[in-house]
Amino acid sequence: MTALTELTVERVYEALLNVKDPEIDTVSIFDLGMIGEVTTNGTHVKVVLLPTFLGCPALEIIKKNTINAIKELPEVTEIEVEFTFHPPWTSDRITEKGHQNLRAFGIAPPPRHFKEDGSWHVDCAYCGSTYVTMDNIFGPTACRSILYCKSCKNVFEAMKPVSTNM
Repeated sequence: MTALTELTVERVYEALLNVKDPEIDTVSIFDLGMIGEVTTNGTHVKVVLLPTFLGCPALEIIKKNTINAIKELPEVTEIEVEFTFHPPWTSDRITEKGHQNLRAFGIAPPPRHFKEDGSWHVDCAYCGSTYVTMDNIFGPTACRSILYCKSCKNVFEAMKPVSTNM
């Protein structure tokens, strides 16, 4: 008989690194900053996730994928996944790797800093140019806008910034 590896929060986080955003498969929920809290108690795991937007249509898929990733840990017998809006998710939670992987998908990550008037600017996801215009603040999902780069002539999406300081 082999001894089971101890179930730790760190091992759960490692499993969650493989849970990708269903709409942006280059970025994990970890790198999007969606993981609010992970706790273990014996063989029970509880994960609290912070949705990026209130009406995100992918939440049930994210929940299912989170459960499936944690099920890969053989010593887990019970999994609880819940969503919370307190504290709210902000785009400041996105890791540097998350920023890189958003760009790799063709989505400009949200800016880390805002202008004094609260406005924001993103660079082209493809060429990095600052010479961009917003075509439509409403993109294919609530969390993205559509922009046009006047340098490389590409249309691209940008993730909208969300901050408690705006």
